[in-house]
Parts: sequence; structure tokens; C-alpha cells
Amino acid sequence: MMGHSHALSGAVGWMAIVPLVQGQEFFTIRFDLGPGEIIAGALVCAGAALVPDLDHKSATITQTYGLVTKTLSALFNWLFGGHRNGTHSLLFAALMGGLAQALVMWSELAVQVMVFLLLGIAFNGLGFGMEKNRVASGVLNALVTAGITLALFISGVDYAWIGTAVAFGCLLHFVGDIATRMGVPLLWPVAGYRFGQNVGFDTDGSVERHVVTPILTIGLVLYSVYLFPWPELLPNA
Repeated sequence: MMGHSHALSGAVGWMAIVPLVQGQEFFTIRFDLGPGEIIAGALVCAGAALVPDLDHKSATITQTYGLVTKTLSALFNWLFGGHRNGTHSLLFAALMGGLAQALVMWSELAVQVMVFLLLGIAFNGLGFGMEKNRVASGVLNALVTAGITLALFISGVDYAWIGTAVAFGCLLHFVGDIATRMGVPLLWPVAGYRFGQNVGFDTDGSVERHVVTPILTIGLVLYSVYLFPWPELLPNA
């Protein structure tokens, strides 16, 4: 799927699991998710849902942070055997989730940097910016991303769940790509079988543009209405 579809699926996917994990404890991680955690999780998961495409030189995520992400793209492409190979495996999702969770235990600053990067990737994937002026778009993206990251930090958002959100975002990316004709090698490097190959719809075809993207957009709106206590969040008239 295209970048915007992956980003939308990450945001919607996180919101969809909030009612299921709320108040639960998994592997010593307790999910007490307030409005801040829901918003942060949706944006982090949206950004993480683009990470597997870092192996492609033209992907949305590769273009997000200029030379930095382009260099990482070349590295990932080499390490994981080209586009839609190792970065589209269950092993990769586990590695990314484990890395994010390790940052939580290591440094608060490192977590904030990761959140900033993932939010910037998410906004870029969702089409935030001006296509004809990439410099201005990048600056605007950075300013908005920094502002939201700071606001989430000041509000006391607890990122104990960030590893789950990152791994889940990667898994949602795989689901989206399985629905397309190319499929994904989930069991790499043990096996190269591509789940979903020659079965689904064309990337950026009519199904994605006219069915998948609208459904995800509607889902985002409905979950936003369902999850947030709007009367409590809005100031009294």
C-alpha cells in the first residue's frame, strides 16, 4: 500500500485495540491509557507503520529526514535483502519493538527523540506539507512535530507501551501489504514464501484509493468520537 494508507492504518489500528488493552497488563506493561496516551499511541503507531518501507529509496519515510533517512534506507536495503524482504518480516517487527522498548528503560530523552522522529514520519505519510516546496514543508513539519512532542511530554504521557505500538505498527504494515499483489515474506530469513502474493489489489490502484483509504479515514473519525470524552475535554461555554 501507499504511505498514507499505511499511516492511516497505524492510527486506526492503535485506536481499535485501546478498548481491548485498556487496564490490562502484558509482560509487566500495564496499559492505563488516557487521552494523551491514545493520541501519542495513534501517531507513534502511524509512524511505525511506515518503518518497514525504509528499505525503499523512494518511500515516504526515506524522504522524511533527508540524508539521514536516505542513508538508513541504503543500510536497511543492504542488511535485509532489498525491498519487501527482511524489513517485512515478523523478525523485523520484533526487533523494532524491542529497540523502542529498550529506549524506555535506557533514557527518557531517547524516547522523546524517537517519538519526535515517528511523529514526523507519520505527518509526512499523512500528507502534511507542501509537495511543491519540500524545504518549507520540512521546516513546517518539524515545528509542528516538535510542538506536539513537547505538548505530550508536558502533559505527562507515559510511553511504557511504546514498544508495543512500534511492533504493532509494523505488523499493520504487513497486513496492508499482504492485501496487495506483491505479498510479504513474514518468515524471513527462515523461509522466503510471500504471504498474499498475487492475491490482493494493486498498490495505489482504484481499490486502495476509492475503498481502503476512505474506510480508514472514516474509521479514524469514528474511533476519535468513540474514545475521547469530548464534553470533558472541551472548555465550558
